[in-house]
Parts: sequence; C-alpha cells; structure tokens
Amino acid sequence: MTKISVFTLFSMATLALSACDDTGGTSVSAEATPAQQACLRDVAAATNNTQVAVLSSAFSEAGTQVQVGVGPDQAPWNCIAYSDGTTAGIESLSDEGAL
Repeated sequence: MTKISVFTLFSMATLALSACDDTGGTSVSAEATPAQQACLRDVAAATNNTQVAVLSSAFSEAGTQVQVGVGPDQAPWNCIAYSDGTTAGIESLSDEGAL
C-alpha cells in the first residue's frame, strides 16, 4: 500500500470510531420526544455540560416535566417543556448544601 492509501484508511477508521464515542455530545436520542429534546438542549446550555440524558418524564397538557441527568454521575436536574418548544423551571435537584 502507498503512504496515501494507508493514511486514507487510517483517517476513515478514526472518523468511524469517533462517531461511536458518546462521552462528549448531548444525549439526544432518536426516541426522545420533542419535550425531552427541548429539556436536554436547555439543561445542557444552563449547566454548560453537554453530557445529558433523560432520567424520567411525565407528560401533561400544561407542560411535560422532564428529569435530566447531567455529567458522568447523572446529577438530577428538573425541566418543564411546553408544546411550543420552550422550557422553564430548570433547576438542580441535588442537595447542594451537602456538597
């Protein structure tokens, strides 16, 4: 193989493997509802941490309450999502006084 072919194969393999790495990006699953996606987006922005995941959610016509885990320890955060894509009530559910 030529140096260019080896480099091309190595680059393609690196790109393929990096697409599998889920340690950095926002955890927005294809199965997440629009309300869950809105909360994941806004909690990630509020915490400046893109490692977020839905822990639970409860639908209501008034607004969907979504509990989001943040970071590697999945610290719980609360979020309420509305049908227009907006969110409110973003707050930590951790006992910050014990930290």
